[in-house]
Amino acid sequence: MGILGVGHFAPEEMVTNDDLARLVDTTDEWITERTGIKSRRRASADQATSDLAYQAARKALDQAGVKAEELDLIIVATVTPDRMVPPCSCELQALLGATRAGAFDLNIACSGFAYGLAVGSQFIKSGTMKRVLVVGGDILTRMTDWSDRATCILFGDGAGAAVLGEVKPGFGLLGMELGADGRGADLLHVPGGGSRKPGWTEPHNPSDYYLKMEGREVFRFAVTKMAEAALLALDNAKISPEEVQLFIPHQANLRVIEAARKKLSLPPERVFTNLQHYGNTSSGSIPVALSEAHEQGLINEGDVVIMVGFGAGLSWGAVVVRWGGRLDNAEV
Repeated sequence: MGILGVGHFAPEEMVTNDDLARLVDTTDEWITERTGIKSRRRASADQATSDLAYQAARKALDQAGVKAEELDLIIVATVTPDRMVPPCSCELQALLGATRAGAFDLNIACSGFAYGLAVGSQFIKSGTMKRVLVVGGDILTRMTDWSDRATCILFGDGAGAAVLGEVKPGFGLLGMELGADGRGADLLHVPGGGSRKPGWTEPHNPSDYYLKMEGREVFRFAVTKMAEAALLALDNAKISPEEVQLFIPHQANLRVIEAARKKLSLPPERVFTNLQHYGNTSSGSIPVALSEAHEQGLINEGDVVIMVGFGAGLSWGAVVVRWGGRLDNAEV
């Protein structure tokens, strides 16, 4: 299984650090020093996750040269579906006109796109499907408490997509590492909205529908797991860190990324970051970065790319891909 095309989309509205300084006790310097984030995007009132996903998916399909009707499966990694029911993937299927495709959502937070690639690749590897669309996208600003300095500075909205298909031997997904530790579930969570605390229970507290995070514990987890997951995935692929042309980490915090880079002994030019422009877009983080890196000419035929996500669950996921190796249409 390989990646045939990628695409990304972010809403127009930009929320800068100076904008946030007018809402909470913070400054541009404070946010930049602690996170590396300078601005983030916010969806308009009439935009839902499927709308962002659609724009990203259309770009990925166009780049892959694949028609929506040729898709066999759509996987949407998200924690912010348009509605509780139906799945966001079904909403996206309708928007695309992908009438042949099965569809399901995957909820593993910021690790979602890595999990989506791993899951989608198995359908192709088994020979049961030929074309799979994997989308990671979230509108986290809808569950952000704009009065909470610890969290409102971190999150933004966006979506990225990849079209998967068969590629030549030695290319495509070479290794992976997926994991979770549910003992840390309460370190990053939204208390309300599920079966444990549905929206109609009393007393009704609006803050139950905002993201809650124990920042220091999540930071320690992230610093350890990002590098660890990357090394395990590389070992699974039988590839050394020295062979990696580009490391695309989850765009959550520049200090976490820098710690992982040092543990992997990678030079700075082999690590792609765009969190300064988007903040943490959860499931959209890695695919938006992947699409931008490709758009900027930083990924070439035969390059080894490793993508690593971590987040709520607590969860982590890493995939190693050798870029390119596309088959001619006659061979597909």
